[in-house]
Parts: sequence; C-alpha cells; structure tokens
Amino acid sequence: MDQSYETSSNGRVAVTQENNDSSLTTSARHPEEETKHAFELADDINRTAPEPPPQKRKIPKSVIRAIAGVGVVGTVIFGYQYWHYTSTHEQTDDATVSGHIHQVSSRINGTISEIEVDDNQLVQKGQLLVKLDPRDQQTKMLQAKASLESAKRQAVAAKLNIGLAADTASGKTNQAQGDVAAAIASIDNAKATVVEAQTGIPNAQAAVKDAEAGILSAKAQVAQADASLVKAQADYRRNTTLYQQGAIARQQLDAVKATYDVAVAQKNTALQGILQAQAKLSQAKQNVNKAQSQLVQAQQNVTNAQAKLASFKGGLQQATASRKQTEVNRAQYLADEAAISQAEASVKDANLQLSYTNIFAPSTGRVGRKTIEVGQRVQPGGALMSIVENDYWIVANFKETQLKAMKPGQKVEIKLDPFGNHTFIGYVDSFSPASGAQFALLPPDNATGNFTKIVQRIPVKIIFDHNSIKGYESRITPGMSAVVSVEHN
Repeated sequence: MDQSYETSSNGRVAVTQENNDSSLTTSARHPEEETKHAFELADDINRTAPEPPPQKRKIPKSVIRAIAGVGVVGTVIFGYQYWHYTSTHEQTDDATVSGHIHQVSSRINGTISEIEVDDNQLVQKGQLLVKLDPRDQQTKMLQAKASLESAKRQAVAAKLNIGLAADTASGKTNQAQGDVAAAIASIDNAKATVVEAQTGIPNAQAAVKDAEAGILSAKAQVAQADASLVKAQADYRRNTTLYQQGAIARQQLDAVKATYDVAVAQKNTALQGILQAQAKLSQAKQNVNKAQSQLVQAQQNVTNAQAKLASFKGGLQQATASRKQTEVNRAQYLADEAAISQAEASVKDANLQLSYTNIFAPSTGRVGRKTIEVGQRVQPGGALMSIVENDYWIVANFKETQLKAMKPGQKVEIKLDPFGNHTFIGYVDSFSPASGAQFALLPPDNATGNFTKIVQRIPVKIIFDHNSIKGYESRITPGMSAVVSVEHN
C-alpha cells in the first residue's frame, strides 16, 4: 500500500492510500499525528504566501449628495445676502475726513518774542499762542497819551481864556500867554509830525524798490509760462495731426489739449501777476508821493504854528477888542474839545494795536502747520499756524447714479484706513449744491460739441455719531481716507 500527500485549496493536507486493487483517499493510520502535521504544513504555506493588496474605501453616494446640497445652499444664502446688502447700501471709497481749520495770523507788523505752544498741542479757545515785541506799540501808546494830555491842557487854557476875555487887560494878557503856550505846543507837535513824515519817505521808497523787483519776477514767470505754452501748443498741433491720421486715440488728444489749456491759463495768470506787480508799484509810488505831501504839509503846519505864535505874541500888545477876543477863545475851546475827542480815539486805537501783540487761539483744537520761530518778523495776515478743531465730518464723493435712494438722516457705516476693520457710525447730513467738477479750477465746458457723458461725483457730507468715535477723537485728522456705506430702504 502506497501513501501520498496532497494540499487542498484551503491549505490542508490529505493522505492518499493506494491498494493494488483500487485507489482511494483515506486518512493516515494515526489521524491525530497526521492532522497535526498537516496543520503545521498549512501554517508554513500561509506564512510564505503574499498578502492580498488593500482595497480603496469608497465614499457613499449619499454623503456626496449631502455635501453638494450644503454647498448649493451656502452659495444661495451668500448670494442672497450679497444681493440684499447691495440693494440696501450705497458704498464708495472716494471719501476723506474734513474739519474746521482756523488760520492764525497777526493783525500788525511785529517781531515774535515768545511762542507759548508747540506742534500738535491741544489748546483751548482764548489761550495765548504767540507774543509779539510790544515796544513799538507801547511807544505809540505814550505818544497818543501825550497828545491827549496836550489837547486837554489846550482845552483848559481855552476855557480859561473865555472868562479872562471879559476881565482887565492883565487878564487878556494872561489869555494871550496861554495862547502862546498852546502855539508853542502846536509847533512841537508839528515838528514831531515833520520827523515822522521824514521817516516814512525811506520806507515808501523801499516799497517802490520791492515792487520793481516784483515786476521783474513776474516777467520771469511770464517768460517761463510762455515757454511752457509754446511746447504745449506744439504738442497739441502734433497730436491733432496724429489723431486726424488715426494714429492716436481721442483720449490722448484730450489729455494733450488739457495740458495746452493749463499752459494758457498759467500764462494768463503770469500776465495777471505782472499787472498786479505794476499796480503794487503804482501804489508804492503813490505812497511815496503821499509821504512827501505829508512832509510838505507837516512843514507847512510848522510854519503856520510859528505864524500863529507870532500872532498870539502880537495879541499881547493888543488888549482892546475884548468881545472879539472872547469869540475867538470860544471857537478855540470848541476846537480843543474836538482835538480831545480825536486824541482819545488815538489812545483807544493805540491800546487796541498794543493788545494785538498777544495772539490768542480762535477756537479749541490742536496746533498744526506752525511755521514761526522766536525773532521772526511777521506781517499782517501772514499765516503763523493753524488750529484744527476736533469737530470732524466725512466728505464722500458718490456717483450721481447712487443718490436716488439717499437722503439726509440715513445711517452710514464708516471705515477709516488707519484703523483697519473698525467700523464707525455716522449719518447723512447734506448734499453738495453742485458736482465736484463744477467747483474745479477749470470746469468742463460742453458747449464745444465734444460732449462725452461721464458719471459725475456729488460730494455728500456725513457727520460722525459722537458715541461712535469715543476714544478716537485725538486720532482722527482731516485728510484721512475713508470707505463709507450708506444704508437706505
């Protein structure tokens, strides 16, 4: 009997026993040992057999459908919200912060002696900013007071002379002596006027030289503007030819035309500058003539005062005509009373000029653009510094097509570039009476027939909500860029 071993598909081993008469498959004579041996062979075969490759896990179609549905719903919700926002809001990024900026200047000529504030400093209304050297004005104040005192004394003397005219000859003599004293005082005043007039002539002549220098400068500007105009005109003619030949676009020709128009305007401005300089020269020459006339008049007043003194001295010898002398004295008293009023007005004016040596803040705000230093000479109307108030608003330039649903009082969301995504709240205050183009230096003229429709920008004033800008008052400044969104129904 022969035995053989075969391995089945499941890794197990079967024993085949052959007889001489027939072949059949049977188990071994010792089943337990054969079974154990078969399992060991199967384990060896299983360990050496390669592992099957892992299969990819498929995503169920229901999950894919759910994800796609969520995406569609999200897209619809976002689209609806965007449509709803754009249909109820008008937005522009062409907006800036504006505010009240007060220019501080001097009302008189003077030299700066003290500066009480610094750049960016917060000041209150009425706070002292600058002090000018007060000595010139104090001298004028003393002169005015002296003139007032002299007029009062003259009035007292004239009043006394009225009573003395009816008295005896000695009384008339005393009256004449009072007149002599008044005449001497008049001579002194007239001489002081002569000195003042002589001082004013060099100043007026210096102003003439300055005006002549201004004419030369204005002519140089005209020459420069003329050169720019020649170039701009040549460019415009060349581009006109190119445009007619179809070599350039209309937009480029319009740009060159605008440059040419600006050059023409600049030349006209320069020519106007010559006229202004010539007018200034003429005025300066008139001032020279006026100063010389004042000198002549002052010298004539000295002569008149001296003649009056001689007349009063002659009156000492004439002690008769008491009635006529009384009338003269009354007229003199009235003239002295008028002189007192004039002198009092001069004192008030000198006091006012002296008060101008202290320059105060016109409003509460912060100091900006300070351009002065101690010792600097300033002229009336010259800018010394600016005071920027903390009252701000937004000027937003909306397209004219965006104004249909906008009206005052609507809520506005404001974002300023320096503060990132922080949102301020404001309200529409008012609309500009004209577009920005109408307020330009060279407004467009559509009467030439070359009209091209362009959407215009209308400035809209937007005020801040005070609660919205708490904590940011000192950080918001005019000129900041803003993005505004107006909510409307």
